[in-house]
Amino acid sequence: MKLSRRTFITSAALAPVACGIPLSYEHGTPVTTPKPLPIIRPPQVGQEWTYIKKDVFNGKTLEVITEQIGSVGQSIVINRATADGGQLPSEIQGPWGTIKTDPQWPHLMEFNPGLPLWPLELSVKWSKQFDTKYVDAGYPESKLGWQEYMSVQGWESIVVPAGEFIALRFQNLINFESSDPNKVDCIRKETIWFAPQIGRWVAREASGSYQIQGQVGPVILEGSYQWQLASYN
Repeated sequence: MKLSRRTFITSAALAPVACGIPLSYEHGTPVTTPKPLPIIRPPQVGQEWTYIKKDVFNGKTLEVITEQIGSVGQSIVINRATADGGQLPSEIQGPWGTIKTDPQWPHLMEFNPGLPLWPLELSVKWSKQFDTKYVDAGYPESKLGWQEYMSVQGWESIVVPAGEFIALRFQNLINFESSDPNKVDCIRKETIWFAPQIGRWVAREASGSYQIQGQVGPVILEGSYQWQLASYN
């Protein structure tokens, strides 16, 4: 299946229904645009962020994940580990703010060309659609379609375990081809609070849905998750 702009727009219009329950569960307080605009912190080896991942449906903590910049060059490698020291796949950016290898999904995903991790302009009026291909690490022979519409919702003051931050809230609406040919109309929705002063997001929520090829019926909901920043340096 080739993803077309028409397909994406149609799916996007249905997304709030398809996802079953609306985001967001986090609540920030709207604030005026900071003046001057904050500068996005550049990457340095040793910078670290720890996140608490929860299941939105039952509120249970699933993981505590620490992410630390291991190297900075043409690519920026962010090493990841669980609270008990278990190693997770690394995130790879290049340049800073452009994701090439994304470990946040159930399967490791490699994008070509890469995708922006935050809005290209820190403006409340900014939005843009991105079209790319990705490779699922479990199915390296397939290059699959990915369409992502990123739109800014506004600046907010938000409180998470790591403290209070002024963050740019934005949303990603994603329509993609699954590596499982039985899954169609795959949609993901993310709400993200990006804090330029720490060079990363402080809160993030994601949910998704899909349908089974050839079957008529309600959409199938995927997991709905929330991440909150617990600490950083």
